[in-house]
Amino acid sequence: MAYLLIAISLLISIFLSALIIPRVLVVAFRKKLFDIPDERKVHSGIIPRLGGITFVPTILFALCFTTGLRYLIGYEIPSESLHFIIPEFYFMACGLTLLYLSGIKDDLVGLRYRSKFVIQIIAASLIPLSGLWINNLYGIFGIYELTPWLGIPFTILLTVFIVNAINLIDGIDGLASGLSSISLLTLGSIYVYYSQWIYATLAFSTLGVLLPFFYYNVFGNVDRCKKIFMGDTGSLTLGYILAFLAISYTNNNPERAPYSEGAIVIAFSTLIVPMFDVIRVILVRVRNHKGLFNADRNHIHHKFLDMGFSPRKAMISILAMALSFSIINMTLISYVNNNVLFITDIVVWVGLNLWFDRIRNRK
Repeated sequence: MAYLLIAISLLISIFLSALIIPRVLVVAFRKKLFDIPDERKVHSGIIPRLGGITFVPTILFALCFTTGLRYLIGYEIPSESLHFIIPEFYFMACGLTLLYLSGIKDDLVGLRYRSKFVIQIIAASLIPLSGLWINNLYGIFGIYELTPWLGIPFTILLTVFIVNAINLIDGIDGLASGLSSISLLTLGSIYVYYSQWIYATLAFSTLGVLLPFFYYNVFGNVDRCKKIFMGDTGSLTLGYILAFLAISYTNNNPERAPYSEGAIVIAFSTLIVPMFDVIRVILVRVRNHKGLFNADRNHIHHKFLDMGFSPRKAMISILAMALSFSIINMTLISYVNNNVLFITDIVVWVGLNLWFDRIRNRK
């Protein structure tokens, strides 16, 4: 029955997303709400960037409908889990609403980065306020249990970091939604394995809303007014949900899932590409004495484009890279020490980027 309910949440999200996106396109073209191309952007032509408006309402509808259906048929969430599930999901919905509203304002009329950053910190703070925070590093650099004084600020910082990583990786068609889909599928499957159905439902509800969007974003025809971007509304809320799901899995709570030494590596290996890419870009900007928030063409997708890849081939290559990191880490975590695996990921990432730089420089 649990599998059927998760499938229902996935199908509801797919159906609502496919129903709403064409109507958002109609409104966007009538009101002339477009993403205007410039020298940094890959696309040409006028394309609406309001696809993310469909995300939060659809996800919450699918999640709430499926949860209500569970209770109607007598398949209730275990009462011993409600004391942490209820505050976590309520506060998560509050943070999601803040980012959703700020994203809409940014996509329509613009929002100062400082204001956006303050809202992100407030939204991120709601996760530990619910009682959910990273309380164990599982031996990374020899660190195990974290006190609240360390774990809570680290959780807030990491949440803001992931939200911005997804926002910044959204540079070519299908990349942010594709990377998020890989992460959601992985985390959702893990939660299914551990019978954490409510978290799995959130993951698959979010995955469902991305599938129709991915079609319109990647395969939509500009001339027929069928193409759309997710905008900040979509990327910010996606990043927040991914951070919430990853932190939930990382949290050392025997009521949620059995203790697993590789929890933190597994949870964040699904986000290696966007997270490592942001760190690399920041380090390059510091080395070149540029502002940390100054836009440039140094992200991983820009490298692939400069190497001669088409946007679609670049997207497929980066998704394949992300999927490889995730699969290899999950396969090796039972046999390789956390620290060794983490350092190996860093070395492989640095090696790949040096290789990409050589190819780009030859081009």
